Amino acid sequence: MVLFSFLIPCFVISTDIASSCQNTDAFAGASSPGDIVIGGLFAVHNEMLHPEDHPIKPAIQNCAGFEIQVFLQTLAMIHAIEMINNSTLLDGVTLGYEIYDTCAEVTKAMASTLRFLSKFNTSEDIVEFKCNYSDYVPRIKAVTGASYSEVSMAVSRLLALQLIPQVSPASSAEILSDKIRFPSFFRTIPSDFHQTRAMAHLICESGWNWIGVIATDDDNGRFALESFAVQAMANSVCIAFKEMLPAYLSDETFHTKVDRAVEKIVKETRVNVIVVFMRQFHVLKLFKKAIERNVKKIWIASDNWSTAVKISTMPNIRQLGTIVGFGFKSGDISPFQDFLRNLHEKPTENNTFLREYIMLLSVCAHLEIEDFQMCISNQSQDDLTQNVENPHQIWRDDFLNANIEPGFIHSTILAVYAIAHAIKRQCKHRNCKDPSAFAPWELLEELKKVTVDDDDTEIRFDSKGDMSTGYDVLLWKEIDGHMEITTMAEYDPDKGYFIFEDEEKKKEFLDLKKVQSTCCQHCRPGQMKKVTESPHTCCYECVYCPENHYSNQTDMDYCYQCQNKTYWAPINSTTCYRKTIHFLSWTDWFAVFLLLLSAFGVVLILSISAIFTKNLSTPVVKASGGLTVCYIILLSHFFIFLSTVFFIGEPTEFKCRSRQTLFGISFALCISCILIKSLKILLAFSFDPKLQNFLKCVYKPIPIVVTCTGIQVVICTFWLIFRAPFVKQNFSIPRAIILECNEGSIVAFGIMLGYIAALAFICFIFAFKGRKLPENYNEAKFITFGMLIYFIAWIVFIPVYATTFGKYLPAVEIIVILISNYGILCCTFLPKCYVIIYKQETNTKSAFLKMIYTYSSKSVGSIAVSQTSLDSKSSGSRITVSDSCKAEKSSVDGNCHFQAPAQRLAKDKVVPKCAARTLFRKRLSSI
Repeated sequence: MVLFSFLIPCFVISTDIASSCQNTDAFAGASSPGDIVIGGLFAVHNEMLHPEDHPIKPAIQNCAGFEIQVFLQTLAMIHAIEMINNSTLLDGVTLGYEIYDTCAEVTKAMASTLRFLSKFNTSEDIVEFKCNYSDYVPRIKAVTGASYSEVSMAVSRLLALQLIPQVSPASSAEILSDKIRFPSFFRTIPSDFHQTRAMAHLICESGWNWIGVIATDDDNGRFALESFAVQAMANSVCIAFKEMLPAYLSDETFHTKVDRAVEKIVKETRVNVIVVFMRQFHVLKLFKKAIERNVKKIWIASDNWSTAVKISTMPNIRQLGTIVGFGFKSGDISPFQDFLRNLHEKPTENNTFLREYIMLLSVCAHLEIEDFQMCISNQSQDDLTQNVENPHQIWRDDFLNANIEPGFIHSTILAVYAIAHAIKRQCKHRNCKDPSAFAPWELLEELKKVTVDDDDTEIRFDSKGDMSTGYDVLLWKEIDGHMEITTMAEYDPDKGYFIFEDEEKKKEFLDLKKVQSTCCQHCRPGQMKKVTESPHTCCYECVYCPENHYSNQTDMDYCYQCQNKTYWAPINSTTCYRKTIHFLSWTDWFAVFLLLLSAFGVVLILSISAIFTKNLSTPVVKASGGLTVCYIILLSHFFIFLSTVFFIGEPTEFKCRSRQTLFGISFALCISCILIKSLKILLAFSFDPKLQNFLKCVYKPIPIVVTCTGIQVVICTFWLIFRAPFVKQNFSIPRAIILECNEGSIVAFGIMLGYIAALAFICFIFAFKGRKLPENYNEAKFITFGMLIYFIAWIVFIPVYATTFGKYLPAVEIIVILISNYGILCCTFLPKCYVIIYKQETNTKSAFLKMIYTYSSKSVGSIAVSQTSLDSKSSGSRITVSDSCKAEKSSVDGNCHFQAPAQRLAKDKVVPKCAARTLFRKRLSSI
């Protein structure tokens, strides 16, 4: 509103201005009447001449640098309007047009826009100021253009005052998608957001991450550079340098900055890819200088110049290297090409652009094609004063067709047709021959809903006013000595990937990777990037992935960690490997050795069983407690050997629970039976009356065995119920998983072993007390020795087991079990087997009785001597004891008869005659 406060009450565009603009009607470059008029803004010239007068007057000046490509866009607009008028699309309503040259200047574009805003059908071009333009009827209903985003931004702000629709076929700045600032702006091309993202994808997929950017120092260039920088960062691409060139060639610093930009390109030897966001005439100046300096790079062209024929026909353009560009997707433009072939027959009265082109043809007609292009571009309007009488003689159909930029032509035609379809929707129930039938803002609402058919595809404006028509990825190739602009691929903005027509096109795309443009060498798989002191993330060192980490792609920022404990990776790895499962397997040599020892123990048990069974009636077997007790002890030894099998092979829940339980209960049963034997031996050969009475009370074989074994069963049961052993994966070894049994509760495990140790200790004490037995019946001594072996083995086991890890940990317990089991088994049974096999003469009843009698006689004598010695000390008298008792075996009943002299003991105490006989019978009955 501040801007237009200067226009109160009205803004009058004077018709008396400089010679370049004698009147407002002459200001239009091309025009044609119609029921509904559409405006057009195109930069037919690339610069506006600056006045040399002082002081400078506010007059619109002439322009220079005729742009063939933009001129063709004006013709495309005219062609589209004529096609619509000659069709039934608008049903009798004709479209007119007023096309203005902006000369790539915002100032001149604003002047043209003011004329668009002027009131319809007035003698003077007056722009009225109003608070509400709803009923205001401007000169035009919609605008096509402008060519450059910077111009479109300024124009769109003015047109937004009356909400006049503006449909641009070329302005791609991302900011124009903002409907808050530019509510009436539309375009038939994608925004720069999609273009810069496509560029970043191309650069990333080609393996480049160190590039340079050159842009025009205007709104379009700055916004494009900003958008590209964001997309580049998202794709891990770094910008080594940015150079901004002045927007206008008339800028005094232009050539200096071009030289500086080229010098920067030459200096940065690692940068082999340059992205260029510039207008065509800027690119021409840059490339001329680059060719002089023999610069050879890969150039990424923006849509502004990617299809520019005047650049592709530059002398020595092939020396610059490879040019890859992004152009707007094209459709069928063959009708327009037919229109151009008949262009020389068109009237030129209302088309100053066409008249100027014909004059340029006459001036440059004598030149070859390459110089002809340059000649046309270098002429100014002031130089064209001659009249051409016969344009047919100088007409060049091939020149116009050669300079067509299909994407821009197609988008221009789409813009006109989009406006026409919106008008059609407005004219369904109105008489559109009346210019006031509808207001531009009403047309704006219809334009948001319009659908246009494009090669059998329906396209529409999105919520941001853009049409996502896609891009053609262009490759400039030298064919037959001429630079041709070919389509290498298509880019789908919605899906974000490249589409190739065939394998040959894809190979051309992949060949781009042969050029390196990186700050550093690529990090190989197995390595990761380590950022250096450089501010750019693309400048880095490559370091190996540490252990248990990997990278499987090039240039990874970090290495992935192997996902769980079941995988591992060495240093510099490209993948994770599954850890090998380790356990004491059946095929392990050490396990086989232990199994053989267990098997030998079983064989030994069977052999002992056979020997004892065969010699069942012999005194040695009977003295061992009988066959039942021996079998129970041997069976418990068998189960102990059997329990070692559960320590080998892959651990399972059943094995973990069974092995300790089977071992614990079996060992407790074995020790319980041996304890009964120890008690029995002590009871048989003990001469202490008090101990005799105690042993008689305690000695209950079956209850003792059941109770001692039952306590172990209870311990194991509680252990299995509350904290049962389970299978555990041990990850202490980096590259392997040790499958092992976790005992569940170390306390329960300790209680089980401690209980066995307590039984063994009690057994040891009793056996130790009875160690001085007859020499040929020294079982207590061997039991004592067996218990010592057990204690030594398990005492050594505790520190070894606590410090051992790995798959051989179960083998430690197996060894201890075998040692203790073999020790007790051998000490308990092998001496008896030795007597049975090798000393059969002592394994007879008579020899056995004689041995017991001799031991009993010695025991009685020892007691008598001890008693006499004690009494003599108290009384001083000397007593002698005579052992004259003789035993004679009766052949009838086998009883022994004793005779002892009746000698008087101290203090008148006398040993009974049959004392030895009584002791003998007691021991015999006990044994």
